[in-house]
Amino acid sequence: MSATLEVRGLRTHFETERGIVRAVDGVDISVETGMTLGVVGESGCGKTVLALSLLRLVPFPPGRIVGGSVLLAGRELLSLSEEEMRRVRGREISMIFQEPMTSLNPVFRIGEQIAEVIRLHQGVARREALARSVEMLRKVGIPSPEKRVRDYPHQLSGGMRQRVMIAIALACRPRLMLADEPTTALDVTIQAQMLDVIGRLQSETGCSVILITHDLGVIAEAARDVAVMYAGRIVERSPTRELFASPLHPYTVGLMGSIPRLDGPAGRNALLRVIPGTVPPLYALPAGCPFQDRCPDVFSICREKEPVLKENSIGHSVSCLKYGECT
Repeated sequence: MSATLEVRGLRTHFETERGIVRAVDGVDISVETGMTLGVVGESGCGKTVLALSLLRLVPFPPGRIVGGSVLLAGRELLSLSEEEMRRVRGREISMIFQEPMTSLNPVFRIGEQIAEVIRLHQGVARREALARSVEMLRKVGIPSPEKRVRDYPHQLSGGMRQRVMIAIALACRPRLMLADEPTTALDVTIQAQMLDVIGRLQSETGCSVILITHDLGVIAEAARDVAVMYAGRIVERSPTRELFASPLHPYTVGLMGSIPRLDGPAGRNALLRVIPGTVPPLYALPAGCPFQDRCPDVFSICREKEPVLKENSIGHSVSCLKYGECT
């Protein structure tokens, strides 16, 4: 299948008093048309900065994209002017943010906020845009959409506000949707409903999705492929089923081991496994592998040589010296 998005060598840095923070440090990803790529990793690994970089919304100063390529349907986004990029946002790439209450304008009605995106990018009249807003609310499963378009954000529940964000993101049928922790603040039942809404509308529109989360359960449910991030880099990438069946990178193995299980020998009394240590500061990464101080399989070469992402014969890529150079 053709790729909607091709990212190669993307680097986004922040200048701070302590030094250069390499928030995104040479990331390579691709997303096929109509497919979902899950990006997983613990807080601070660079997932959200990656999404903002794709939209060119990194605040400057202190941040800036310093290198790489972002191709959307073959079009290089990093070379576009700011005016051209504004036309891309919302129409060709959209984003669902983690907390809708901070993304929705509290003084405008829900219908007006959806209609604004439609009018801006598709040039339709206000009446038609509002009618399409009602239809989008119906598609995301909000009851009585004719009435809800007149509500303000504070009048909706958390789950309904997130549905509104999905409606805004998909109102112009973009090629690519970025979903940044879209289910984090919701209970498990509502999480499942949100994933179902995203999946159903993705099937209807044919858009590609990058699903950013720290929840491996969400990845297993919704993503066909997955990329694991650590310290601003992709350390493992594979089809989701392959990753869960056979994780390769020690960090991925640690993430899998930290998932609570009730089917083990100790049942609900089993202790949670943790990854020791903490992520090194991104302004002072050690020489060699950034995971070296937390890795149970560390070798002396890991403290000297930086690993690179290598793909095996079944499309499973891993950035670890254990596979080849330490054996």
